[in-house]
Amino acid sequence: MSHTQDAGPAPAERACVADPATPGAAQLARAIAAGETTVLAVMQAHLARIAKTEPLIHAFAHRDDDAALEAAQAADDALARGEPTGPLHGAPVSIKDWIEAEGLPCDGGFEARAGFRPRRDATVVSRLRAAGAIVLGKTVTREGEPLHARPNNPHDLAHCPGGSSSGEAAAIAAGASPLGLGSDSGGSIRLPAAWSGVLGLKPTQGRVPLTGHFPAIGHLSDPRTVIGPLARRAEDLALALRVIAGPDGVDPSAHPVPLGDPAAVSIAGLRIGLTDLGGADLTPAAWTATQDLARRLEGLGAVVAPLDLPLIDEALAISNAYWARPESMSHRQWRPWGPSTLPADAVEESLFRWERLQRRLETVMADWDVLLCPAAPGPAPAHRLLDARDYLYTLPFSLTAQPVVSLPAGRAGSLPLGAQLVGRRWREDVLLALAMALERA
Repeated sequence: MSHTQDAGPAPAERACVADPATPGAAQLARAIAAGETTVLAVMQAHLARIAKTEPLIHAFAHRDDDAALEAAQAADDALARGEPTGPLHGAPVSIKDWIEAEGLPCDGGFEARAGFRPRRDATVVSRLRAAGAIVLGKTVTREGEPLHARPNNPHDLAHCPGGSSSGEAAAIAAGASPLGLGSDSGGSIRLPAAWSGVLGLKPTQGRVPLTGHFPAIGHLSDPRTVIGPLARRAEDLALALRVIAGPDGVDPSAHPVPLGDPAAVSIAGLRIGLTDLGGADLTPAAWTATQDLARRLEGLGAVVAPLDLPLIDEALAISNAYWARPESMSHRQWRPWGPSTLPADAVEESLFRWERLQRRLETVMADWDVLLCPAAPGPAPAHRLLDARDYLYTLPFSLTAQPVVSLPAGRAGSLPLGAQLVGRRWREDVLLALAMALERA
């Protein structure tokens, strides 16, 4: 894969504005609770960081800085009165602009939605606020959308940050937000996390309610899409998941399955299958970074062994058939994006193949606790519209409903490389335990 351009930006325009060392959301909430800082000071610092980075990375679609400062002062006042606080009290968060947040527009980058303001929060946003988090703003969704400036990769502004949680990953990588929410259908959390050098969690499908997501997600018509967190720290993924998980009485796809505790997971002896998923276009750098991560996991006591698991071609064929089917833009009435390009028999065959793939992975996971594989064929390309080939390594696990953590694995020059830890369904605790142990090591 080539990452060159005929005429690249001037050196100043390619400057790295990534800031991986700034505190995470849980760390900030602990410092606020201990009286080491104030919510207002934390908010002011993040707004100053946004003012510095936003002209370069264009991560945010909508903000209301005055409202954020008012909420920060109110949070400090609540602390002064001794009121009970949540686990994210005072921590700033950002929200992908496909997830509704009261008080801010939610156009999702669609011209037909320009100016739309939701009357209520999505369930996940409401739960973050109830835990004490304060919304910084809504983040740009993808390269080439018509309403907002193109988001740039904080590690090299001439390159993509990934999509469609594009601005979310960019804001977190730049230190402009410590924690955010994205959504993932075929890799839209995991690819931006990998290319931007942060962590992203795709929960088990059904773990987190999708109420308030646009485009509307039907649990039968779209059994792939999930909402999940992105962050610079694994503990923030775990904390955010505890806050947003669980049924809301509206989304029938959300199941009341208890969350496991990462602290209770013993890493010693975990069986991890290392696989390239049969990808023919995997760059040597991406595979080397994944192998290096495997060695680090072995150093933690896990048992890593190679696994021949060619999934890419099969998953791409199923995904292409899925994309050829129409979906409704509304839950209340049939408003499809466009006509189906598949006859009925082809739809049924694609569902048959999809279920067969799920059964196959259930059998595979009987022998493994975790799979380790690349998150992308290589590092982020120079700016262009993304296509299915960019998501070859994330697509399979959207079809199998498995939880996945995308995490940094290495670098190719200035650009991050990411890998995926794939778990058994409902075992996010195992993946988060591994991610946190890697950070500690």
